[in-house]
Amino acid sequence: MTMNRRFFLMGATGVGLSACSGSFDREAGIGLDEGGFGNPTMHNNLVQTGRISLAEIMTRRFHEEVPSMVNFDFGSAALSSEAKTILRSQADWMKQFPELRYTIYGHTDAVGSDAANHQLGLRRAQAVRRYLVSLGVPHRSIIAVVSRGETQPLIVSEGREPANRRTVTEISGAIRRSPDIMNGQYARVIQREYVQSATEAQVQVP
Repeated sequence: MTMNRRFFLMGATGVGLSACSGSFDREAGIGLDEGGFGNPTMHNNLVQTGRISLAEIMTRRFHEEVPSMVNFDFGSAALSSEAKTILRSQADWMKQFPELRYTIYGHTDAVGSDAANHQLGLRRAQAVRRYLVSLGVPHRSIIAVVSRGETQPLIVSEGREPANRRTVTEISGAIRRSPDIMNGQYARVIQREYVQSATEAQVQVP
């Protein structure tokens, strides 16, 4: 018997071919936002009425979906393999949303002078920016690198505290006029993300 070939689009985060067992009756896109498909519409309304900004919404998502912080060895601005793994996940996320802009903050522990720690924090932030750009994040997406030195510790300590030797990537804002998004509409971001996550899969049907 001749085999007919049919093609389906499946969202990378949604319903896979394992759904042949009976989950094709689920709503398209349900895996994208865990059943809260009305959330993009609600957020879109909040953005358009000025009650919340796109940057606020996406900041929540960024911190929920990827680690925003990487740590460093004492006195060093070199990226460890663990830091590079985290930054790769940051870069993948950042490239999905070209309308967003970011600031990278460098921090140190309290060992050393204020001036030396300010410079070390700046070198750490610059190292993170260079690596993100090397992974394909556009230069224009990272609007600033800032050193906080030893002034904002996670753990108050005068000694060598690893948790304080870090950088933090934060969303600083969003472009209001972009070819990818009009007036900061969150629903458009979600729709674009869903379409771009689709992949073509070939299924043979007798």
